[in-house]
Amino acid sequence: MVRAFLAIDLDDDLKPKINKIIREFKKIDTRIKYVELNNLHLTLKFFGDIDTNGLELLENAIGNVVNDFEPFKINIKGCGAFPNNNHIKVIWVGIDNDGIIKELHDKLDKEFTRLGFDKDKKFSTHLTIGRMKSAKNKSQVKTVIEEFNEFEIGEMMVDRITLKKSTLTPSGPIYDNIYEFEL
Repeated sequence: MVRAFLAIDLDDDLKPKINKIIREFKKIDTRIKYVELNNLHLTLKFFGDIDTNGLELLENAIGNVVNDFEPFKINIKGCGAFPNNNHIKVIWVGIDNDGIIKELHDKLDKEFTRLGFDKDKKFSTHLTIGRMKSAKNKSQVKTVIEEFNEFEIGEMMVDRITLKKSTLTPSGPIYDNIYEFEL
């Protein structure tokens, strides 16, 4: 068994701008568990624990879909929260003009349901940067989110997606690439 997900990795040159946002949150006396900068990604599908014997079927399904896609640009912009700014559980940065990512996700998800995975009930293009662990100083956190609501992080070219293994450890998850699929 392997805990797996499919993702778009974030370009390294965009990480300093995201770190600028994280540093603003770190000035607040609150409990936020931050995603390590080297782990930042946009999740296309979380599979959970899957049997390694099924990896080839999964890789073939992903390969068939990505063959229909050319590399494309995305614009990473803004900051927000799930489920909303008044009830903050997850803090994220967003993707502007995310139509191609949604199309890619939907075609992949259709293949994954054929393989027996649950269809995604809701999909949102975002990169999680932190998880709020308590409501302490929530109003200050909300202020920072609103301050960075339209913050331009930058553009990046998406030319591959990666099937990843996630190993949970007490100090946080460790991600390893299982397979990269070029667009």
